[in-house]
Amino acid sequence: MQHLKISLIQSGLHWEDIEKNLEMFTRIIRDIDGQADLIVLPEMFTTGFTREPRPVAEPMEGRSMQWMEQMAREKGSVVTGSLVVRENEKYYNRLVWMPPDGKYAIYNKNHLFTFAGEDKSFEPGREQLIVELKGWKIMLSICYDLRFPVWCRNSYSKERGFKYDCLLNVANWPEARSHAWRILLMGRAIENQAYVVGVNRVGKDGNDILYSGDSAVISPQGDNLSNIMPFKETTETVVMTRCQLDDFRNNFRSWADWDGFSMES
Repeated sequence: MQHLKISLIQSGLHWEDIEKNLEMFTRIIRDIDGQADLIVLPEMFTTGFTREPRPVAEPMEGRSMQWMEQMAREKGSVVTGSLVVRENEKYYNRLVWMPPDGKYAIYNKNHLFTFAGEDKSFEPGREQLIVELKGWKIMLSICYDLRFPVWCRNSYSKERGFKYDCLLNVANWPEARSHAWRILLMGRAIENQAYVVGVNRVGKDGNDILYSGDSAVISPQGDNLSNIMPFKETTETVVMTRCQLDDFRNNFRSWADWDGFSMES
């Protein structure tokens, strides 16, 4: 299996302004040097973390989906990030996994952030999503999902191998709780013997909430492989090394002692 090159985009966001955000990310993505396998945008990258989805929600055939398909095709990379989607008169914080061929997959945020009232306007997702890219199995998650270890739990079976190799989380995670963000990224990597990728925004949103970013790629041993600085708008491409993951799992077999479990609805 091959290494995986991931471009993390840590940026500010224009509050509830879809066109300005798409214009900004078009410039950023086109400026990425080299060929990335995956380009990761923050949570609600077209609007910021809004609690009022009605004015900004888009249908699945809307402008932002068309834009994601265009960018993926243009760069020859998977593009992923979450946006506000309207479907059957309901609203979702939906992560879209858009490959160059346009055959996308979706994950609806499962753990809505009740502390900020997200549950009052959005519908929760019910199913996990694991996608494959160059032989890597990647589990998709959004922001608050990171706090729930059972939801993020990896597993192993002789028939299927590891459930996933990388946990990806896109976020609007406030600076006030940035310590928890950093620790949880490391914790999820160590306990699941997998890479963890976290992409968070910077700047202030329309509710005057400050975000520090602290985007990172964490190795299965819990080391930060990224050089992204907090509060800085920047893009970085990080290589996740397959042999490092496989060697670590082979040499430190804590996965063989993982407890069995099941999730109850």
